[in-house]
Amino acid sequence: MDMRPCSVAGMFYPAEPRHLEQLLETFFRNRAPDIDARGIVSPHAGYVYSGETGACAFSTIPPDFDGTFVVIGPSHRGYMTCASAVAWETPLGIVDVDNEFVDALDIEIDEVSHRSEHSIEVQMPFIKYRFPRARVAPVLMGEQSYEAAMSLAEQVLRAIRHTGRNVRIVASSDFSHYVPDQIARRQDLYAIDALKTLDTPEFYRRLQETGATACGYGPIAAMCIACRSLGAERGELLRYTTSGDVTEDFDQVVGYAAIAVV
Repeated sequence: MDMRPCSVAGMFYPAEPRHLEQLLETFFRNRAPDIDARGIVSPHAGYVYSGETGACAFSTIPPDFDGTFVVIGPSHRGYMTCASAVAWETPLGIVDVDNEFVDALDIEIDEVSHRSEHSIEVQMPFIKYRFPRARVAPVLMGEQSYEAAMSLAEQVLRAIRHTGRNVRIVASSDFSHYVPDQIARRQDLYAIDALKTLDTPEFYRRLQETGATACGYGPIAAMCIACRSLGAERGELLRYTTSGDVTEDFDQVVGYAAIAVV
């Protein structure tokens, strides 16, 4: 069976199934927001830093969701935009790919580019644990210009129309990287505020204005544009943290946000 094996298990999240399950159980405990999100922003750092924030984002999707997650992650290695058409391994079992939906996306398939990229892999244990019957359509995003985000959003919308699938979209992104905590919070929250009204051009403008280094700004924009076309009206910031909250080193932090688009 062709499969994308785990690449960062044991580093970004526990490789031992029972340990991972217990950790996810802790993250999701007592999380029942009265929201049914069409799309979410979820971070992709190690679970010790951002796992609880990721669970906060995924908890806005009903746990009985059994449709297709379009998981869009940035390429940290400079690869071109590409999809994956094989099942993804997690320590909790296999996450099946929705091949008909991936075909309908009409995006080049390149399994090699996905092999060691963590931005999508880190989302998979959340999906396997919380939504065991759901399938995925993984998309690695290379170019992240606004035009590229518009184009990817249209491809997702066209695939939804073609397949009739019930879809939720996951944008995988961290926010500011390696700046003082105070600066990270100021510039990240300023950029995120533009997503309250799903104003993606303003989101881009604010990132450029502040120099905030959100690594998945393209996936965030593509998700917001597609969700707006599907009827979403706003983005809601659920939780914002930095790595300093864990390490207590506030001189150089990475920012993490859980955002629901509804």
